Amino acid sequence: MIVYDKKYEVIVVGAGHAGCEAALAAARMGCSTLLLTINLDAIALMSCNPAIGGLAKGHLVKEIDALGGEMAKNIDATGIQFRILNTRKGPAVRASRAQADKQLYRLRMKHVLESEPNLDLKQGEVIGLHVEEGRVVGVDTKAEVRFAGTTVVLTTGTFMRGLIHIGLTHYPGGRAGDLPAIGLSDQLRDLGFTVGRLKTGTPARLDGRTIDFGRLEPQYGDDPPIPFSFSTERIDQPQVACHIAYTNERSHDIIRGGLDRSPLYAGIIEGIGPRYCPSIEDKVVRFPDKNRHQTFIEPEGRETVEVYPSGLSTSLPIDVQFAFYRSIEGLERVEIMRPAYAIEYDYVDPIQLHGSLETKLLGNLYHAGQINGTSGYEEAAAQGLMAGINAALRVRGREPLVLDRSDAYIGVMIDDLVTLGTREPYRMFTSRAEYRLLLREDNADLRLREKGHEIGLVREEEYGRFLLKREQIGVELARVRETRLVRSEMDEALKAEFGFTDLQNAVTLEQLLRRPDITYGELARFDAASGDVPASVQEQVEIQVKYQGYIDRQLEQVERSRKMEHTRIPADFDYAALAGITAEVREKLQKFRPDTLGQASRISGVTPAAVGIVAIALKVRSGQ
Repeated sequence: MIVYDKKYEVIVVGAGHAGCEAALAAARMGCSTLLLTINLDAIALMSCNPAIGGLAKGHLVKEIDALGGEMAKNIDATGIQFRILNTRKGPAVRASRAQADKQLYRLRMKHVLESEPNLDLKQGEVIGLHVEEGRVVGVDTKAEVRFAGTTVVLTTGTFMRGLIHIGLTHYPGGRAGDLPAIGLSDQLRDLGFTVGRLKTGTPARLDGRTIDFGRLEPQYGDDPPIPFSFSTERIDQPQVACHIAYTNERSHDIIRGGLDRSPLYAGIIEGIGPRYCPSIEDKVVRFPDKNRHQTFIEPEGRETVEVYPSGLSTSLPIDVQFAFYRSIEGLERVEIMRPAYAIEYDYVDPIQLHGSLETKLLGNLYHAGQINGTSGYEEAAAQGLMAGINAALRVRGREPLVLDRSDAYIGVMIDDLVTLGTREPYRMFTSRAEYRLLLREDNADLRLREKGHEIGLVREEEYGRFLLKREQIGVELARVRETRLVRSEMDEALKAEFGFTDLQNAVTLEQLLRRPDITYGELARFDAASGDVPASVQEQVEIQVKYQGYIDRQLEQVERSRKMEHTRIPADFDYAALAGITAEVREKLQKFRPDTLGQASRISGVTPAAVGIVAIALKVRSGQ
């Protein structure tokens, strides 16, 4: 074994979306960082859908950006169609989504990594951890090179013992075209980690030249496109259309006829697949009453003919795939450029992590992304960012940054994982957040910019713009509360239009803005100064005014739970010595080893009474 002659403070294994954010965060916080990956040409590769964001996922991307991460900036620079989803619903569930130029996205992220002065990129397959006295002190590669590191972040994606399935044929692979990582998960199991098996899949890539788009329904992006990043002023690159198509009864008959050669239904696949993003054969079997399923035909970039049929992932044999895709109207002559496949891979049960994403079994080892049982680029990137931040904070001897459930969707996701674990690929939803009116996309910077600046990730220029925006919001809120409109001074036509003819007293701008039919656009007709307010400030003031009662209620709920959330449970706490709790509760607490009382309260089967007993024991222990 050759020992490399440079010691790193942070080593990141894997260069998917989690690995990129982890490496950039650690390097930008001043740590000498190494990013090791099996293939340097596949950095930030979009293995599945060529898009960023979506319902709840867009919230994660905005939060990554607010903390100083890169994903939002990268999609703003390489996106080819931007849309805001759920625009007819309330602000809490509106979400941003953007199609990416797949190759440009990868190349720009690689350039950003290569331009980071504290970051080294090297190609190599990590087959083991170097452990001394219960702590990770480096990694070993297949080429028999040992890299020493103070901390290690594992972001292995689908590569650990990856196995690709197409029909009854299967072969090792981290994804189509790449080799799997062998040996690492076996060592993790030997070290005492609980290692499980999951499955995911991706649709075929189709030749757009062989699709009759004239028979499909076009779907255009927003005009103008709204950026993801709080630092992006506008999107300049040209936008493209997607198209909508549908399966039919013939499609479903073809799928049903091929189920005997489906690895999913033949019992060959052991791993559990994603509940909320099922394969097309799963959809057909589980929803037999549906006579069609929608698909979005999404371009993979401006300079390629490859398109991605979203929602049509499958592991059926090639001949069945051809027949199925060609049964869809407009795709009768379609050619498959890359076949669809399913992939099984190893993951590590995330209940073995602290809220910082450091493992409980080994010090200085952090896990992020699909190794924790999650699905999706955005979930992975958010975890990678937090793991990279906390690895860097550990190097500097500082306390970890752990976001509460009331701080961010990132906090909700990580708390779900480390408190409840997962037996299927975890996906973020707005319904998972109990404080979702507080955790909106639009206010991610107001929630998290300060934290990102404190740890050194948000640059001074960006932070200065944020401080100005925050100040402007405060000034405008005060102005709309204090500015009064007198009935006699209002335009008669406006009074009639908005039903103010019977208005007896003066009314404040805030009272007007509370009305559901009045936005800042209408407010500017009553008060010219309102039209001069920056759009980002208008948005915040309008939301805070219209939803103030609901927001105040959620803030009260947060305050009530804050003490429990922040009451830490020592790692060596002796649950066996607790009287008054059942054997089942004791067993769960010993297994999960929650970091806080708040985490303990969310473990299935742990009763409020048991949490109260633990709280009393903690007070006795601390001498209170």
